[in-house]
Amino acid sequence: MQTPITLGEFIIESQAEYPEATGALTSLFSSLRLAAKVVNREINKAGLVDIVGAAGNENAQGEQQQKLDVFANDKFKTALAARGVACGIASEEEDNYVTFDEGHNKDADYVVLMDPLDGSSNIDVNVSVGTIFSIYRRVSPVGSPVTLEDFCQPGKDQVAAGYIIYGSSTMMVYSTGNGVNGFTFDPSLGVFYLSHPKMTTPTSGKTYSVNEGNYVRFPQGVKKYIKYCQEENAETNRPYTSRYIGSLVSDFHRNLITGGIYMYPSSSRYPNGKLRLLYECNPIAFLAEQAGGKAIAGAGQRILDIRPTELHQRVPFFVGSANMVDKLEDFLSE
Repeated sequence: MQTPITLGEFIIESQAEYPEATGALTSLFSSLRLAAKVVNREINKAGLVDIVGAAGNENAQGEQQQKLDVFANDKFKTALAARGVACGIASEEEDNYVTFDEGHNKDADYVVLMDPLDGSSNIDVNVSVGTIFSIYRRVSPVGSPVTLEDFCQPGKDQVAAGYIIYGSSTMMVYSTGNGVNGFTFDPSLGVFYLSHPKMTTPTSGKTYSVNEGNYVRFPQGVKKYIKYCQEENAETNRPYTSRYIGSLVSDFHRNLITGGIYMYPSSSRYPNGKLRLLYECNPIAFLAEQAGGKAIAGAGQRILDIRPTELHQRVPFFVGSANMVDKLEDFLSE
């Protein structure tokens, strides 16, 4: 029986394919891996220690922070600062970007954007949550303080992106622009092993994921597409199944593997959409396209082409199997 390859071994092997690589990206992934293990440990103790519930603070978007939001943000920030391979981070839980200007960090090439704990409000009821991360090469001169422009880059310029899903098993799924690979955590050894090599998403699926409780607030094109999903049609395997967890990482992870579409449209309550472009939409869109799927903000509006104008910018978000996103786009174009 062949010994499975570890995440560390895979990253080193992949680095060998790029002669110009310095090893900094490998060290950066090591930081993410370490923080993920620490967060995973705390999540598994939720309910046994005082780590669940609201922290009593609000984040930059005026949303209630959960205790685990704050914990995860601190752990990832500390891990990334410790190795000297990131010159700054931006987080959904921080009002502004954070500069690492001590030691080797100021000379680092990369910035990291993250949602430290997506879906954290579900922790209290034991639903899967996740961490989403996005990595860019800085555009400001090396050695100088990072700037807003380093973080506000279009998603197509991402060097790497991924997520960690803390569920029945913990997985890290990521891409460096050469396909998508998934690694499952073995808690008995404390090691991530390659379990899902070269992940691709089906071109069509049977699942649509959207909060239908907000249906009356959705744009007309989205309403028509939802009705289309619910109609009987043997040729297109409809009606589709509605599956909505309320945790972006969990919903996307399922659809990535089995096929489907995830939708968080604009609404009368959130006219610009609710999901954050930099911390959620860009990294998930990067993974979707690398796996053969699509991600748009509207008809003819590819997520990865959007040039951000602010750190906590929100956009409508539709992602999933290519044929399903294409069909939705037809309705949005009407």
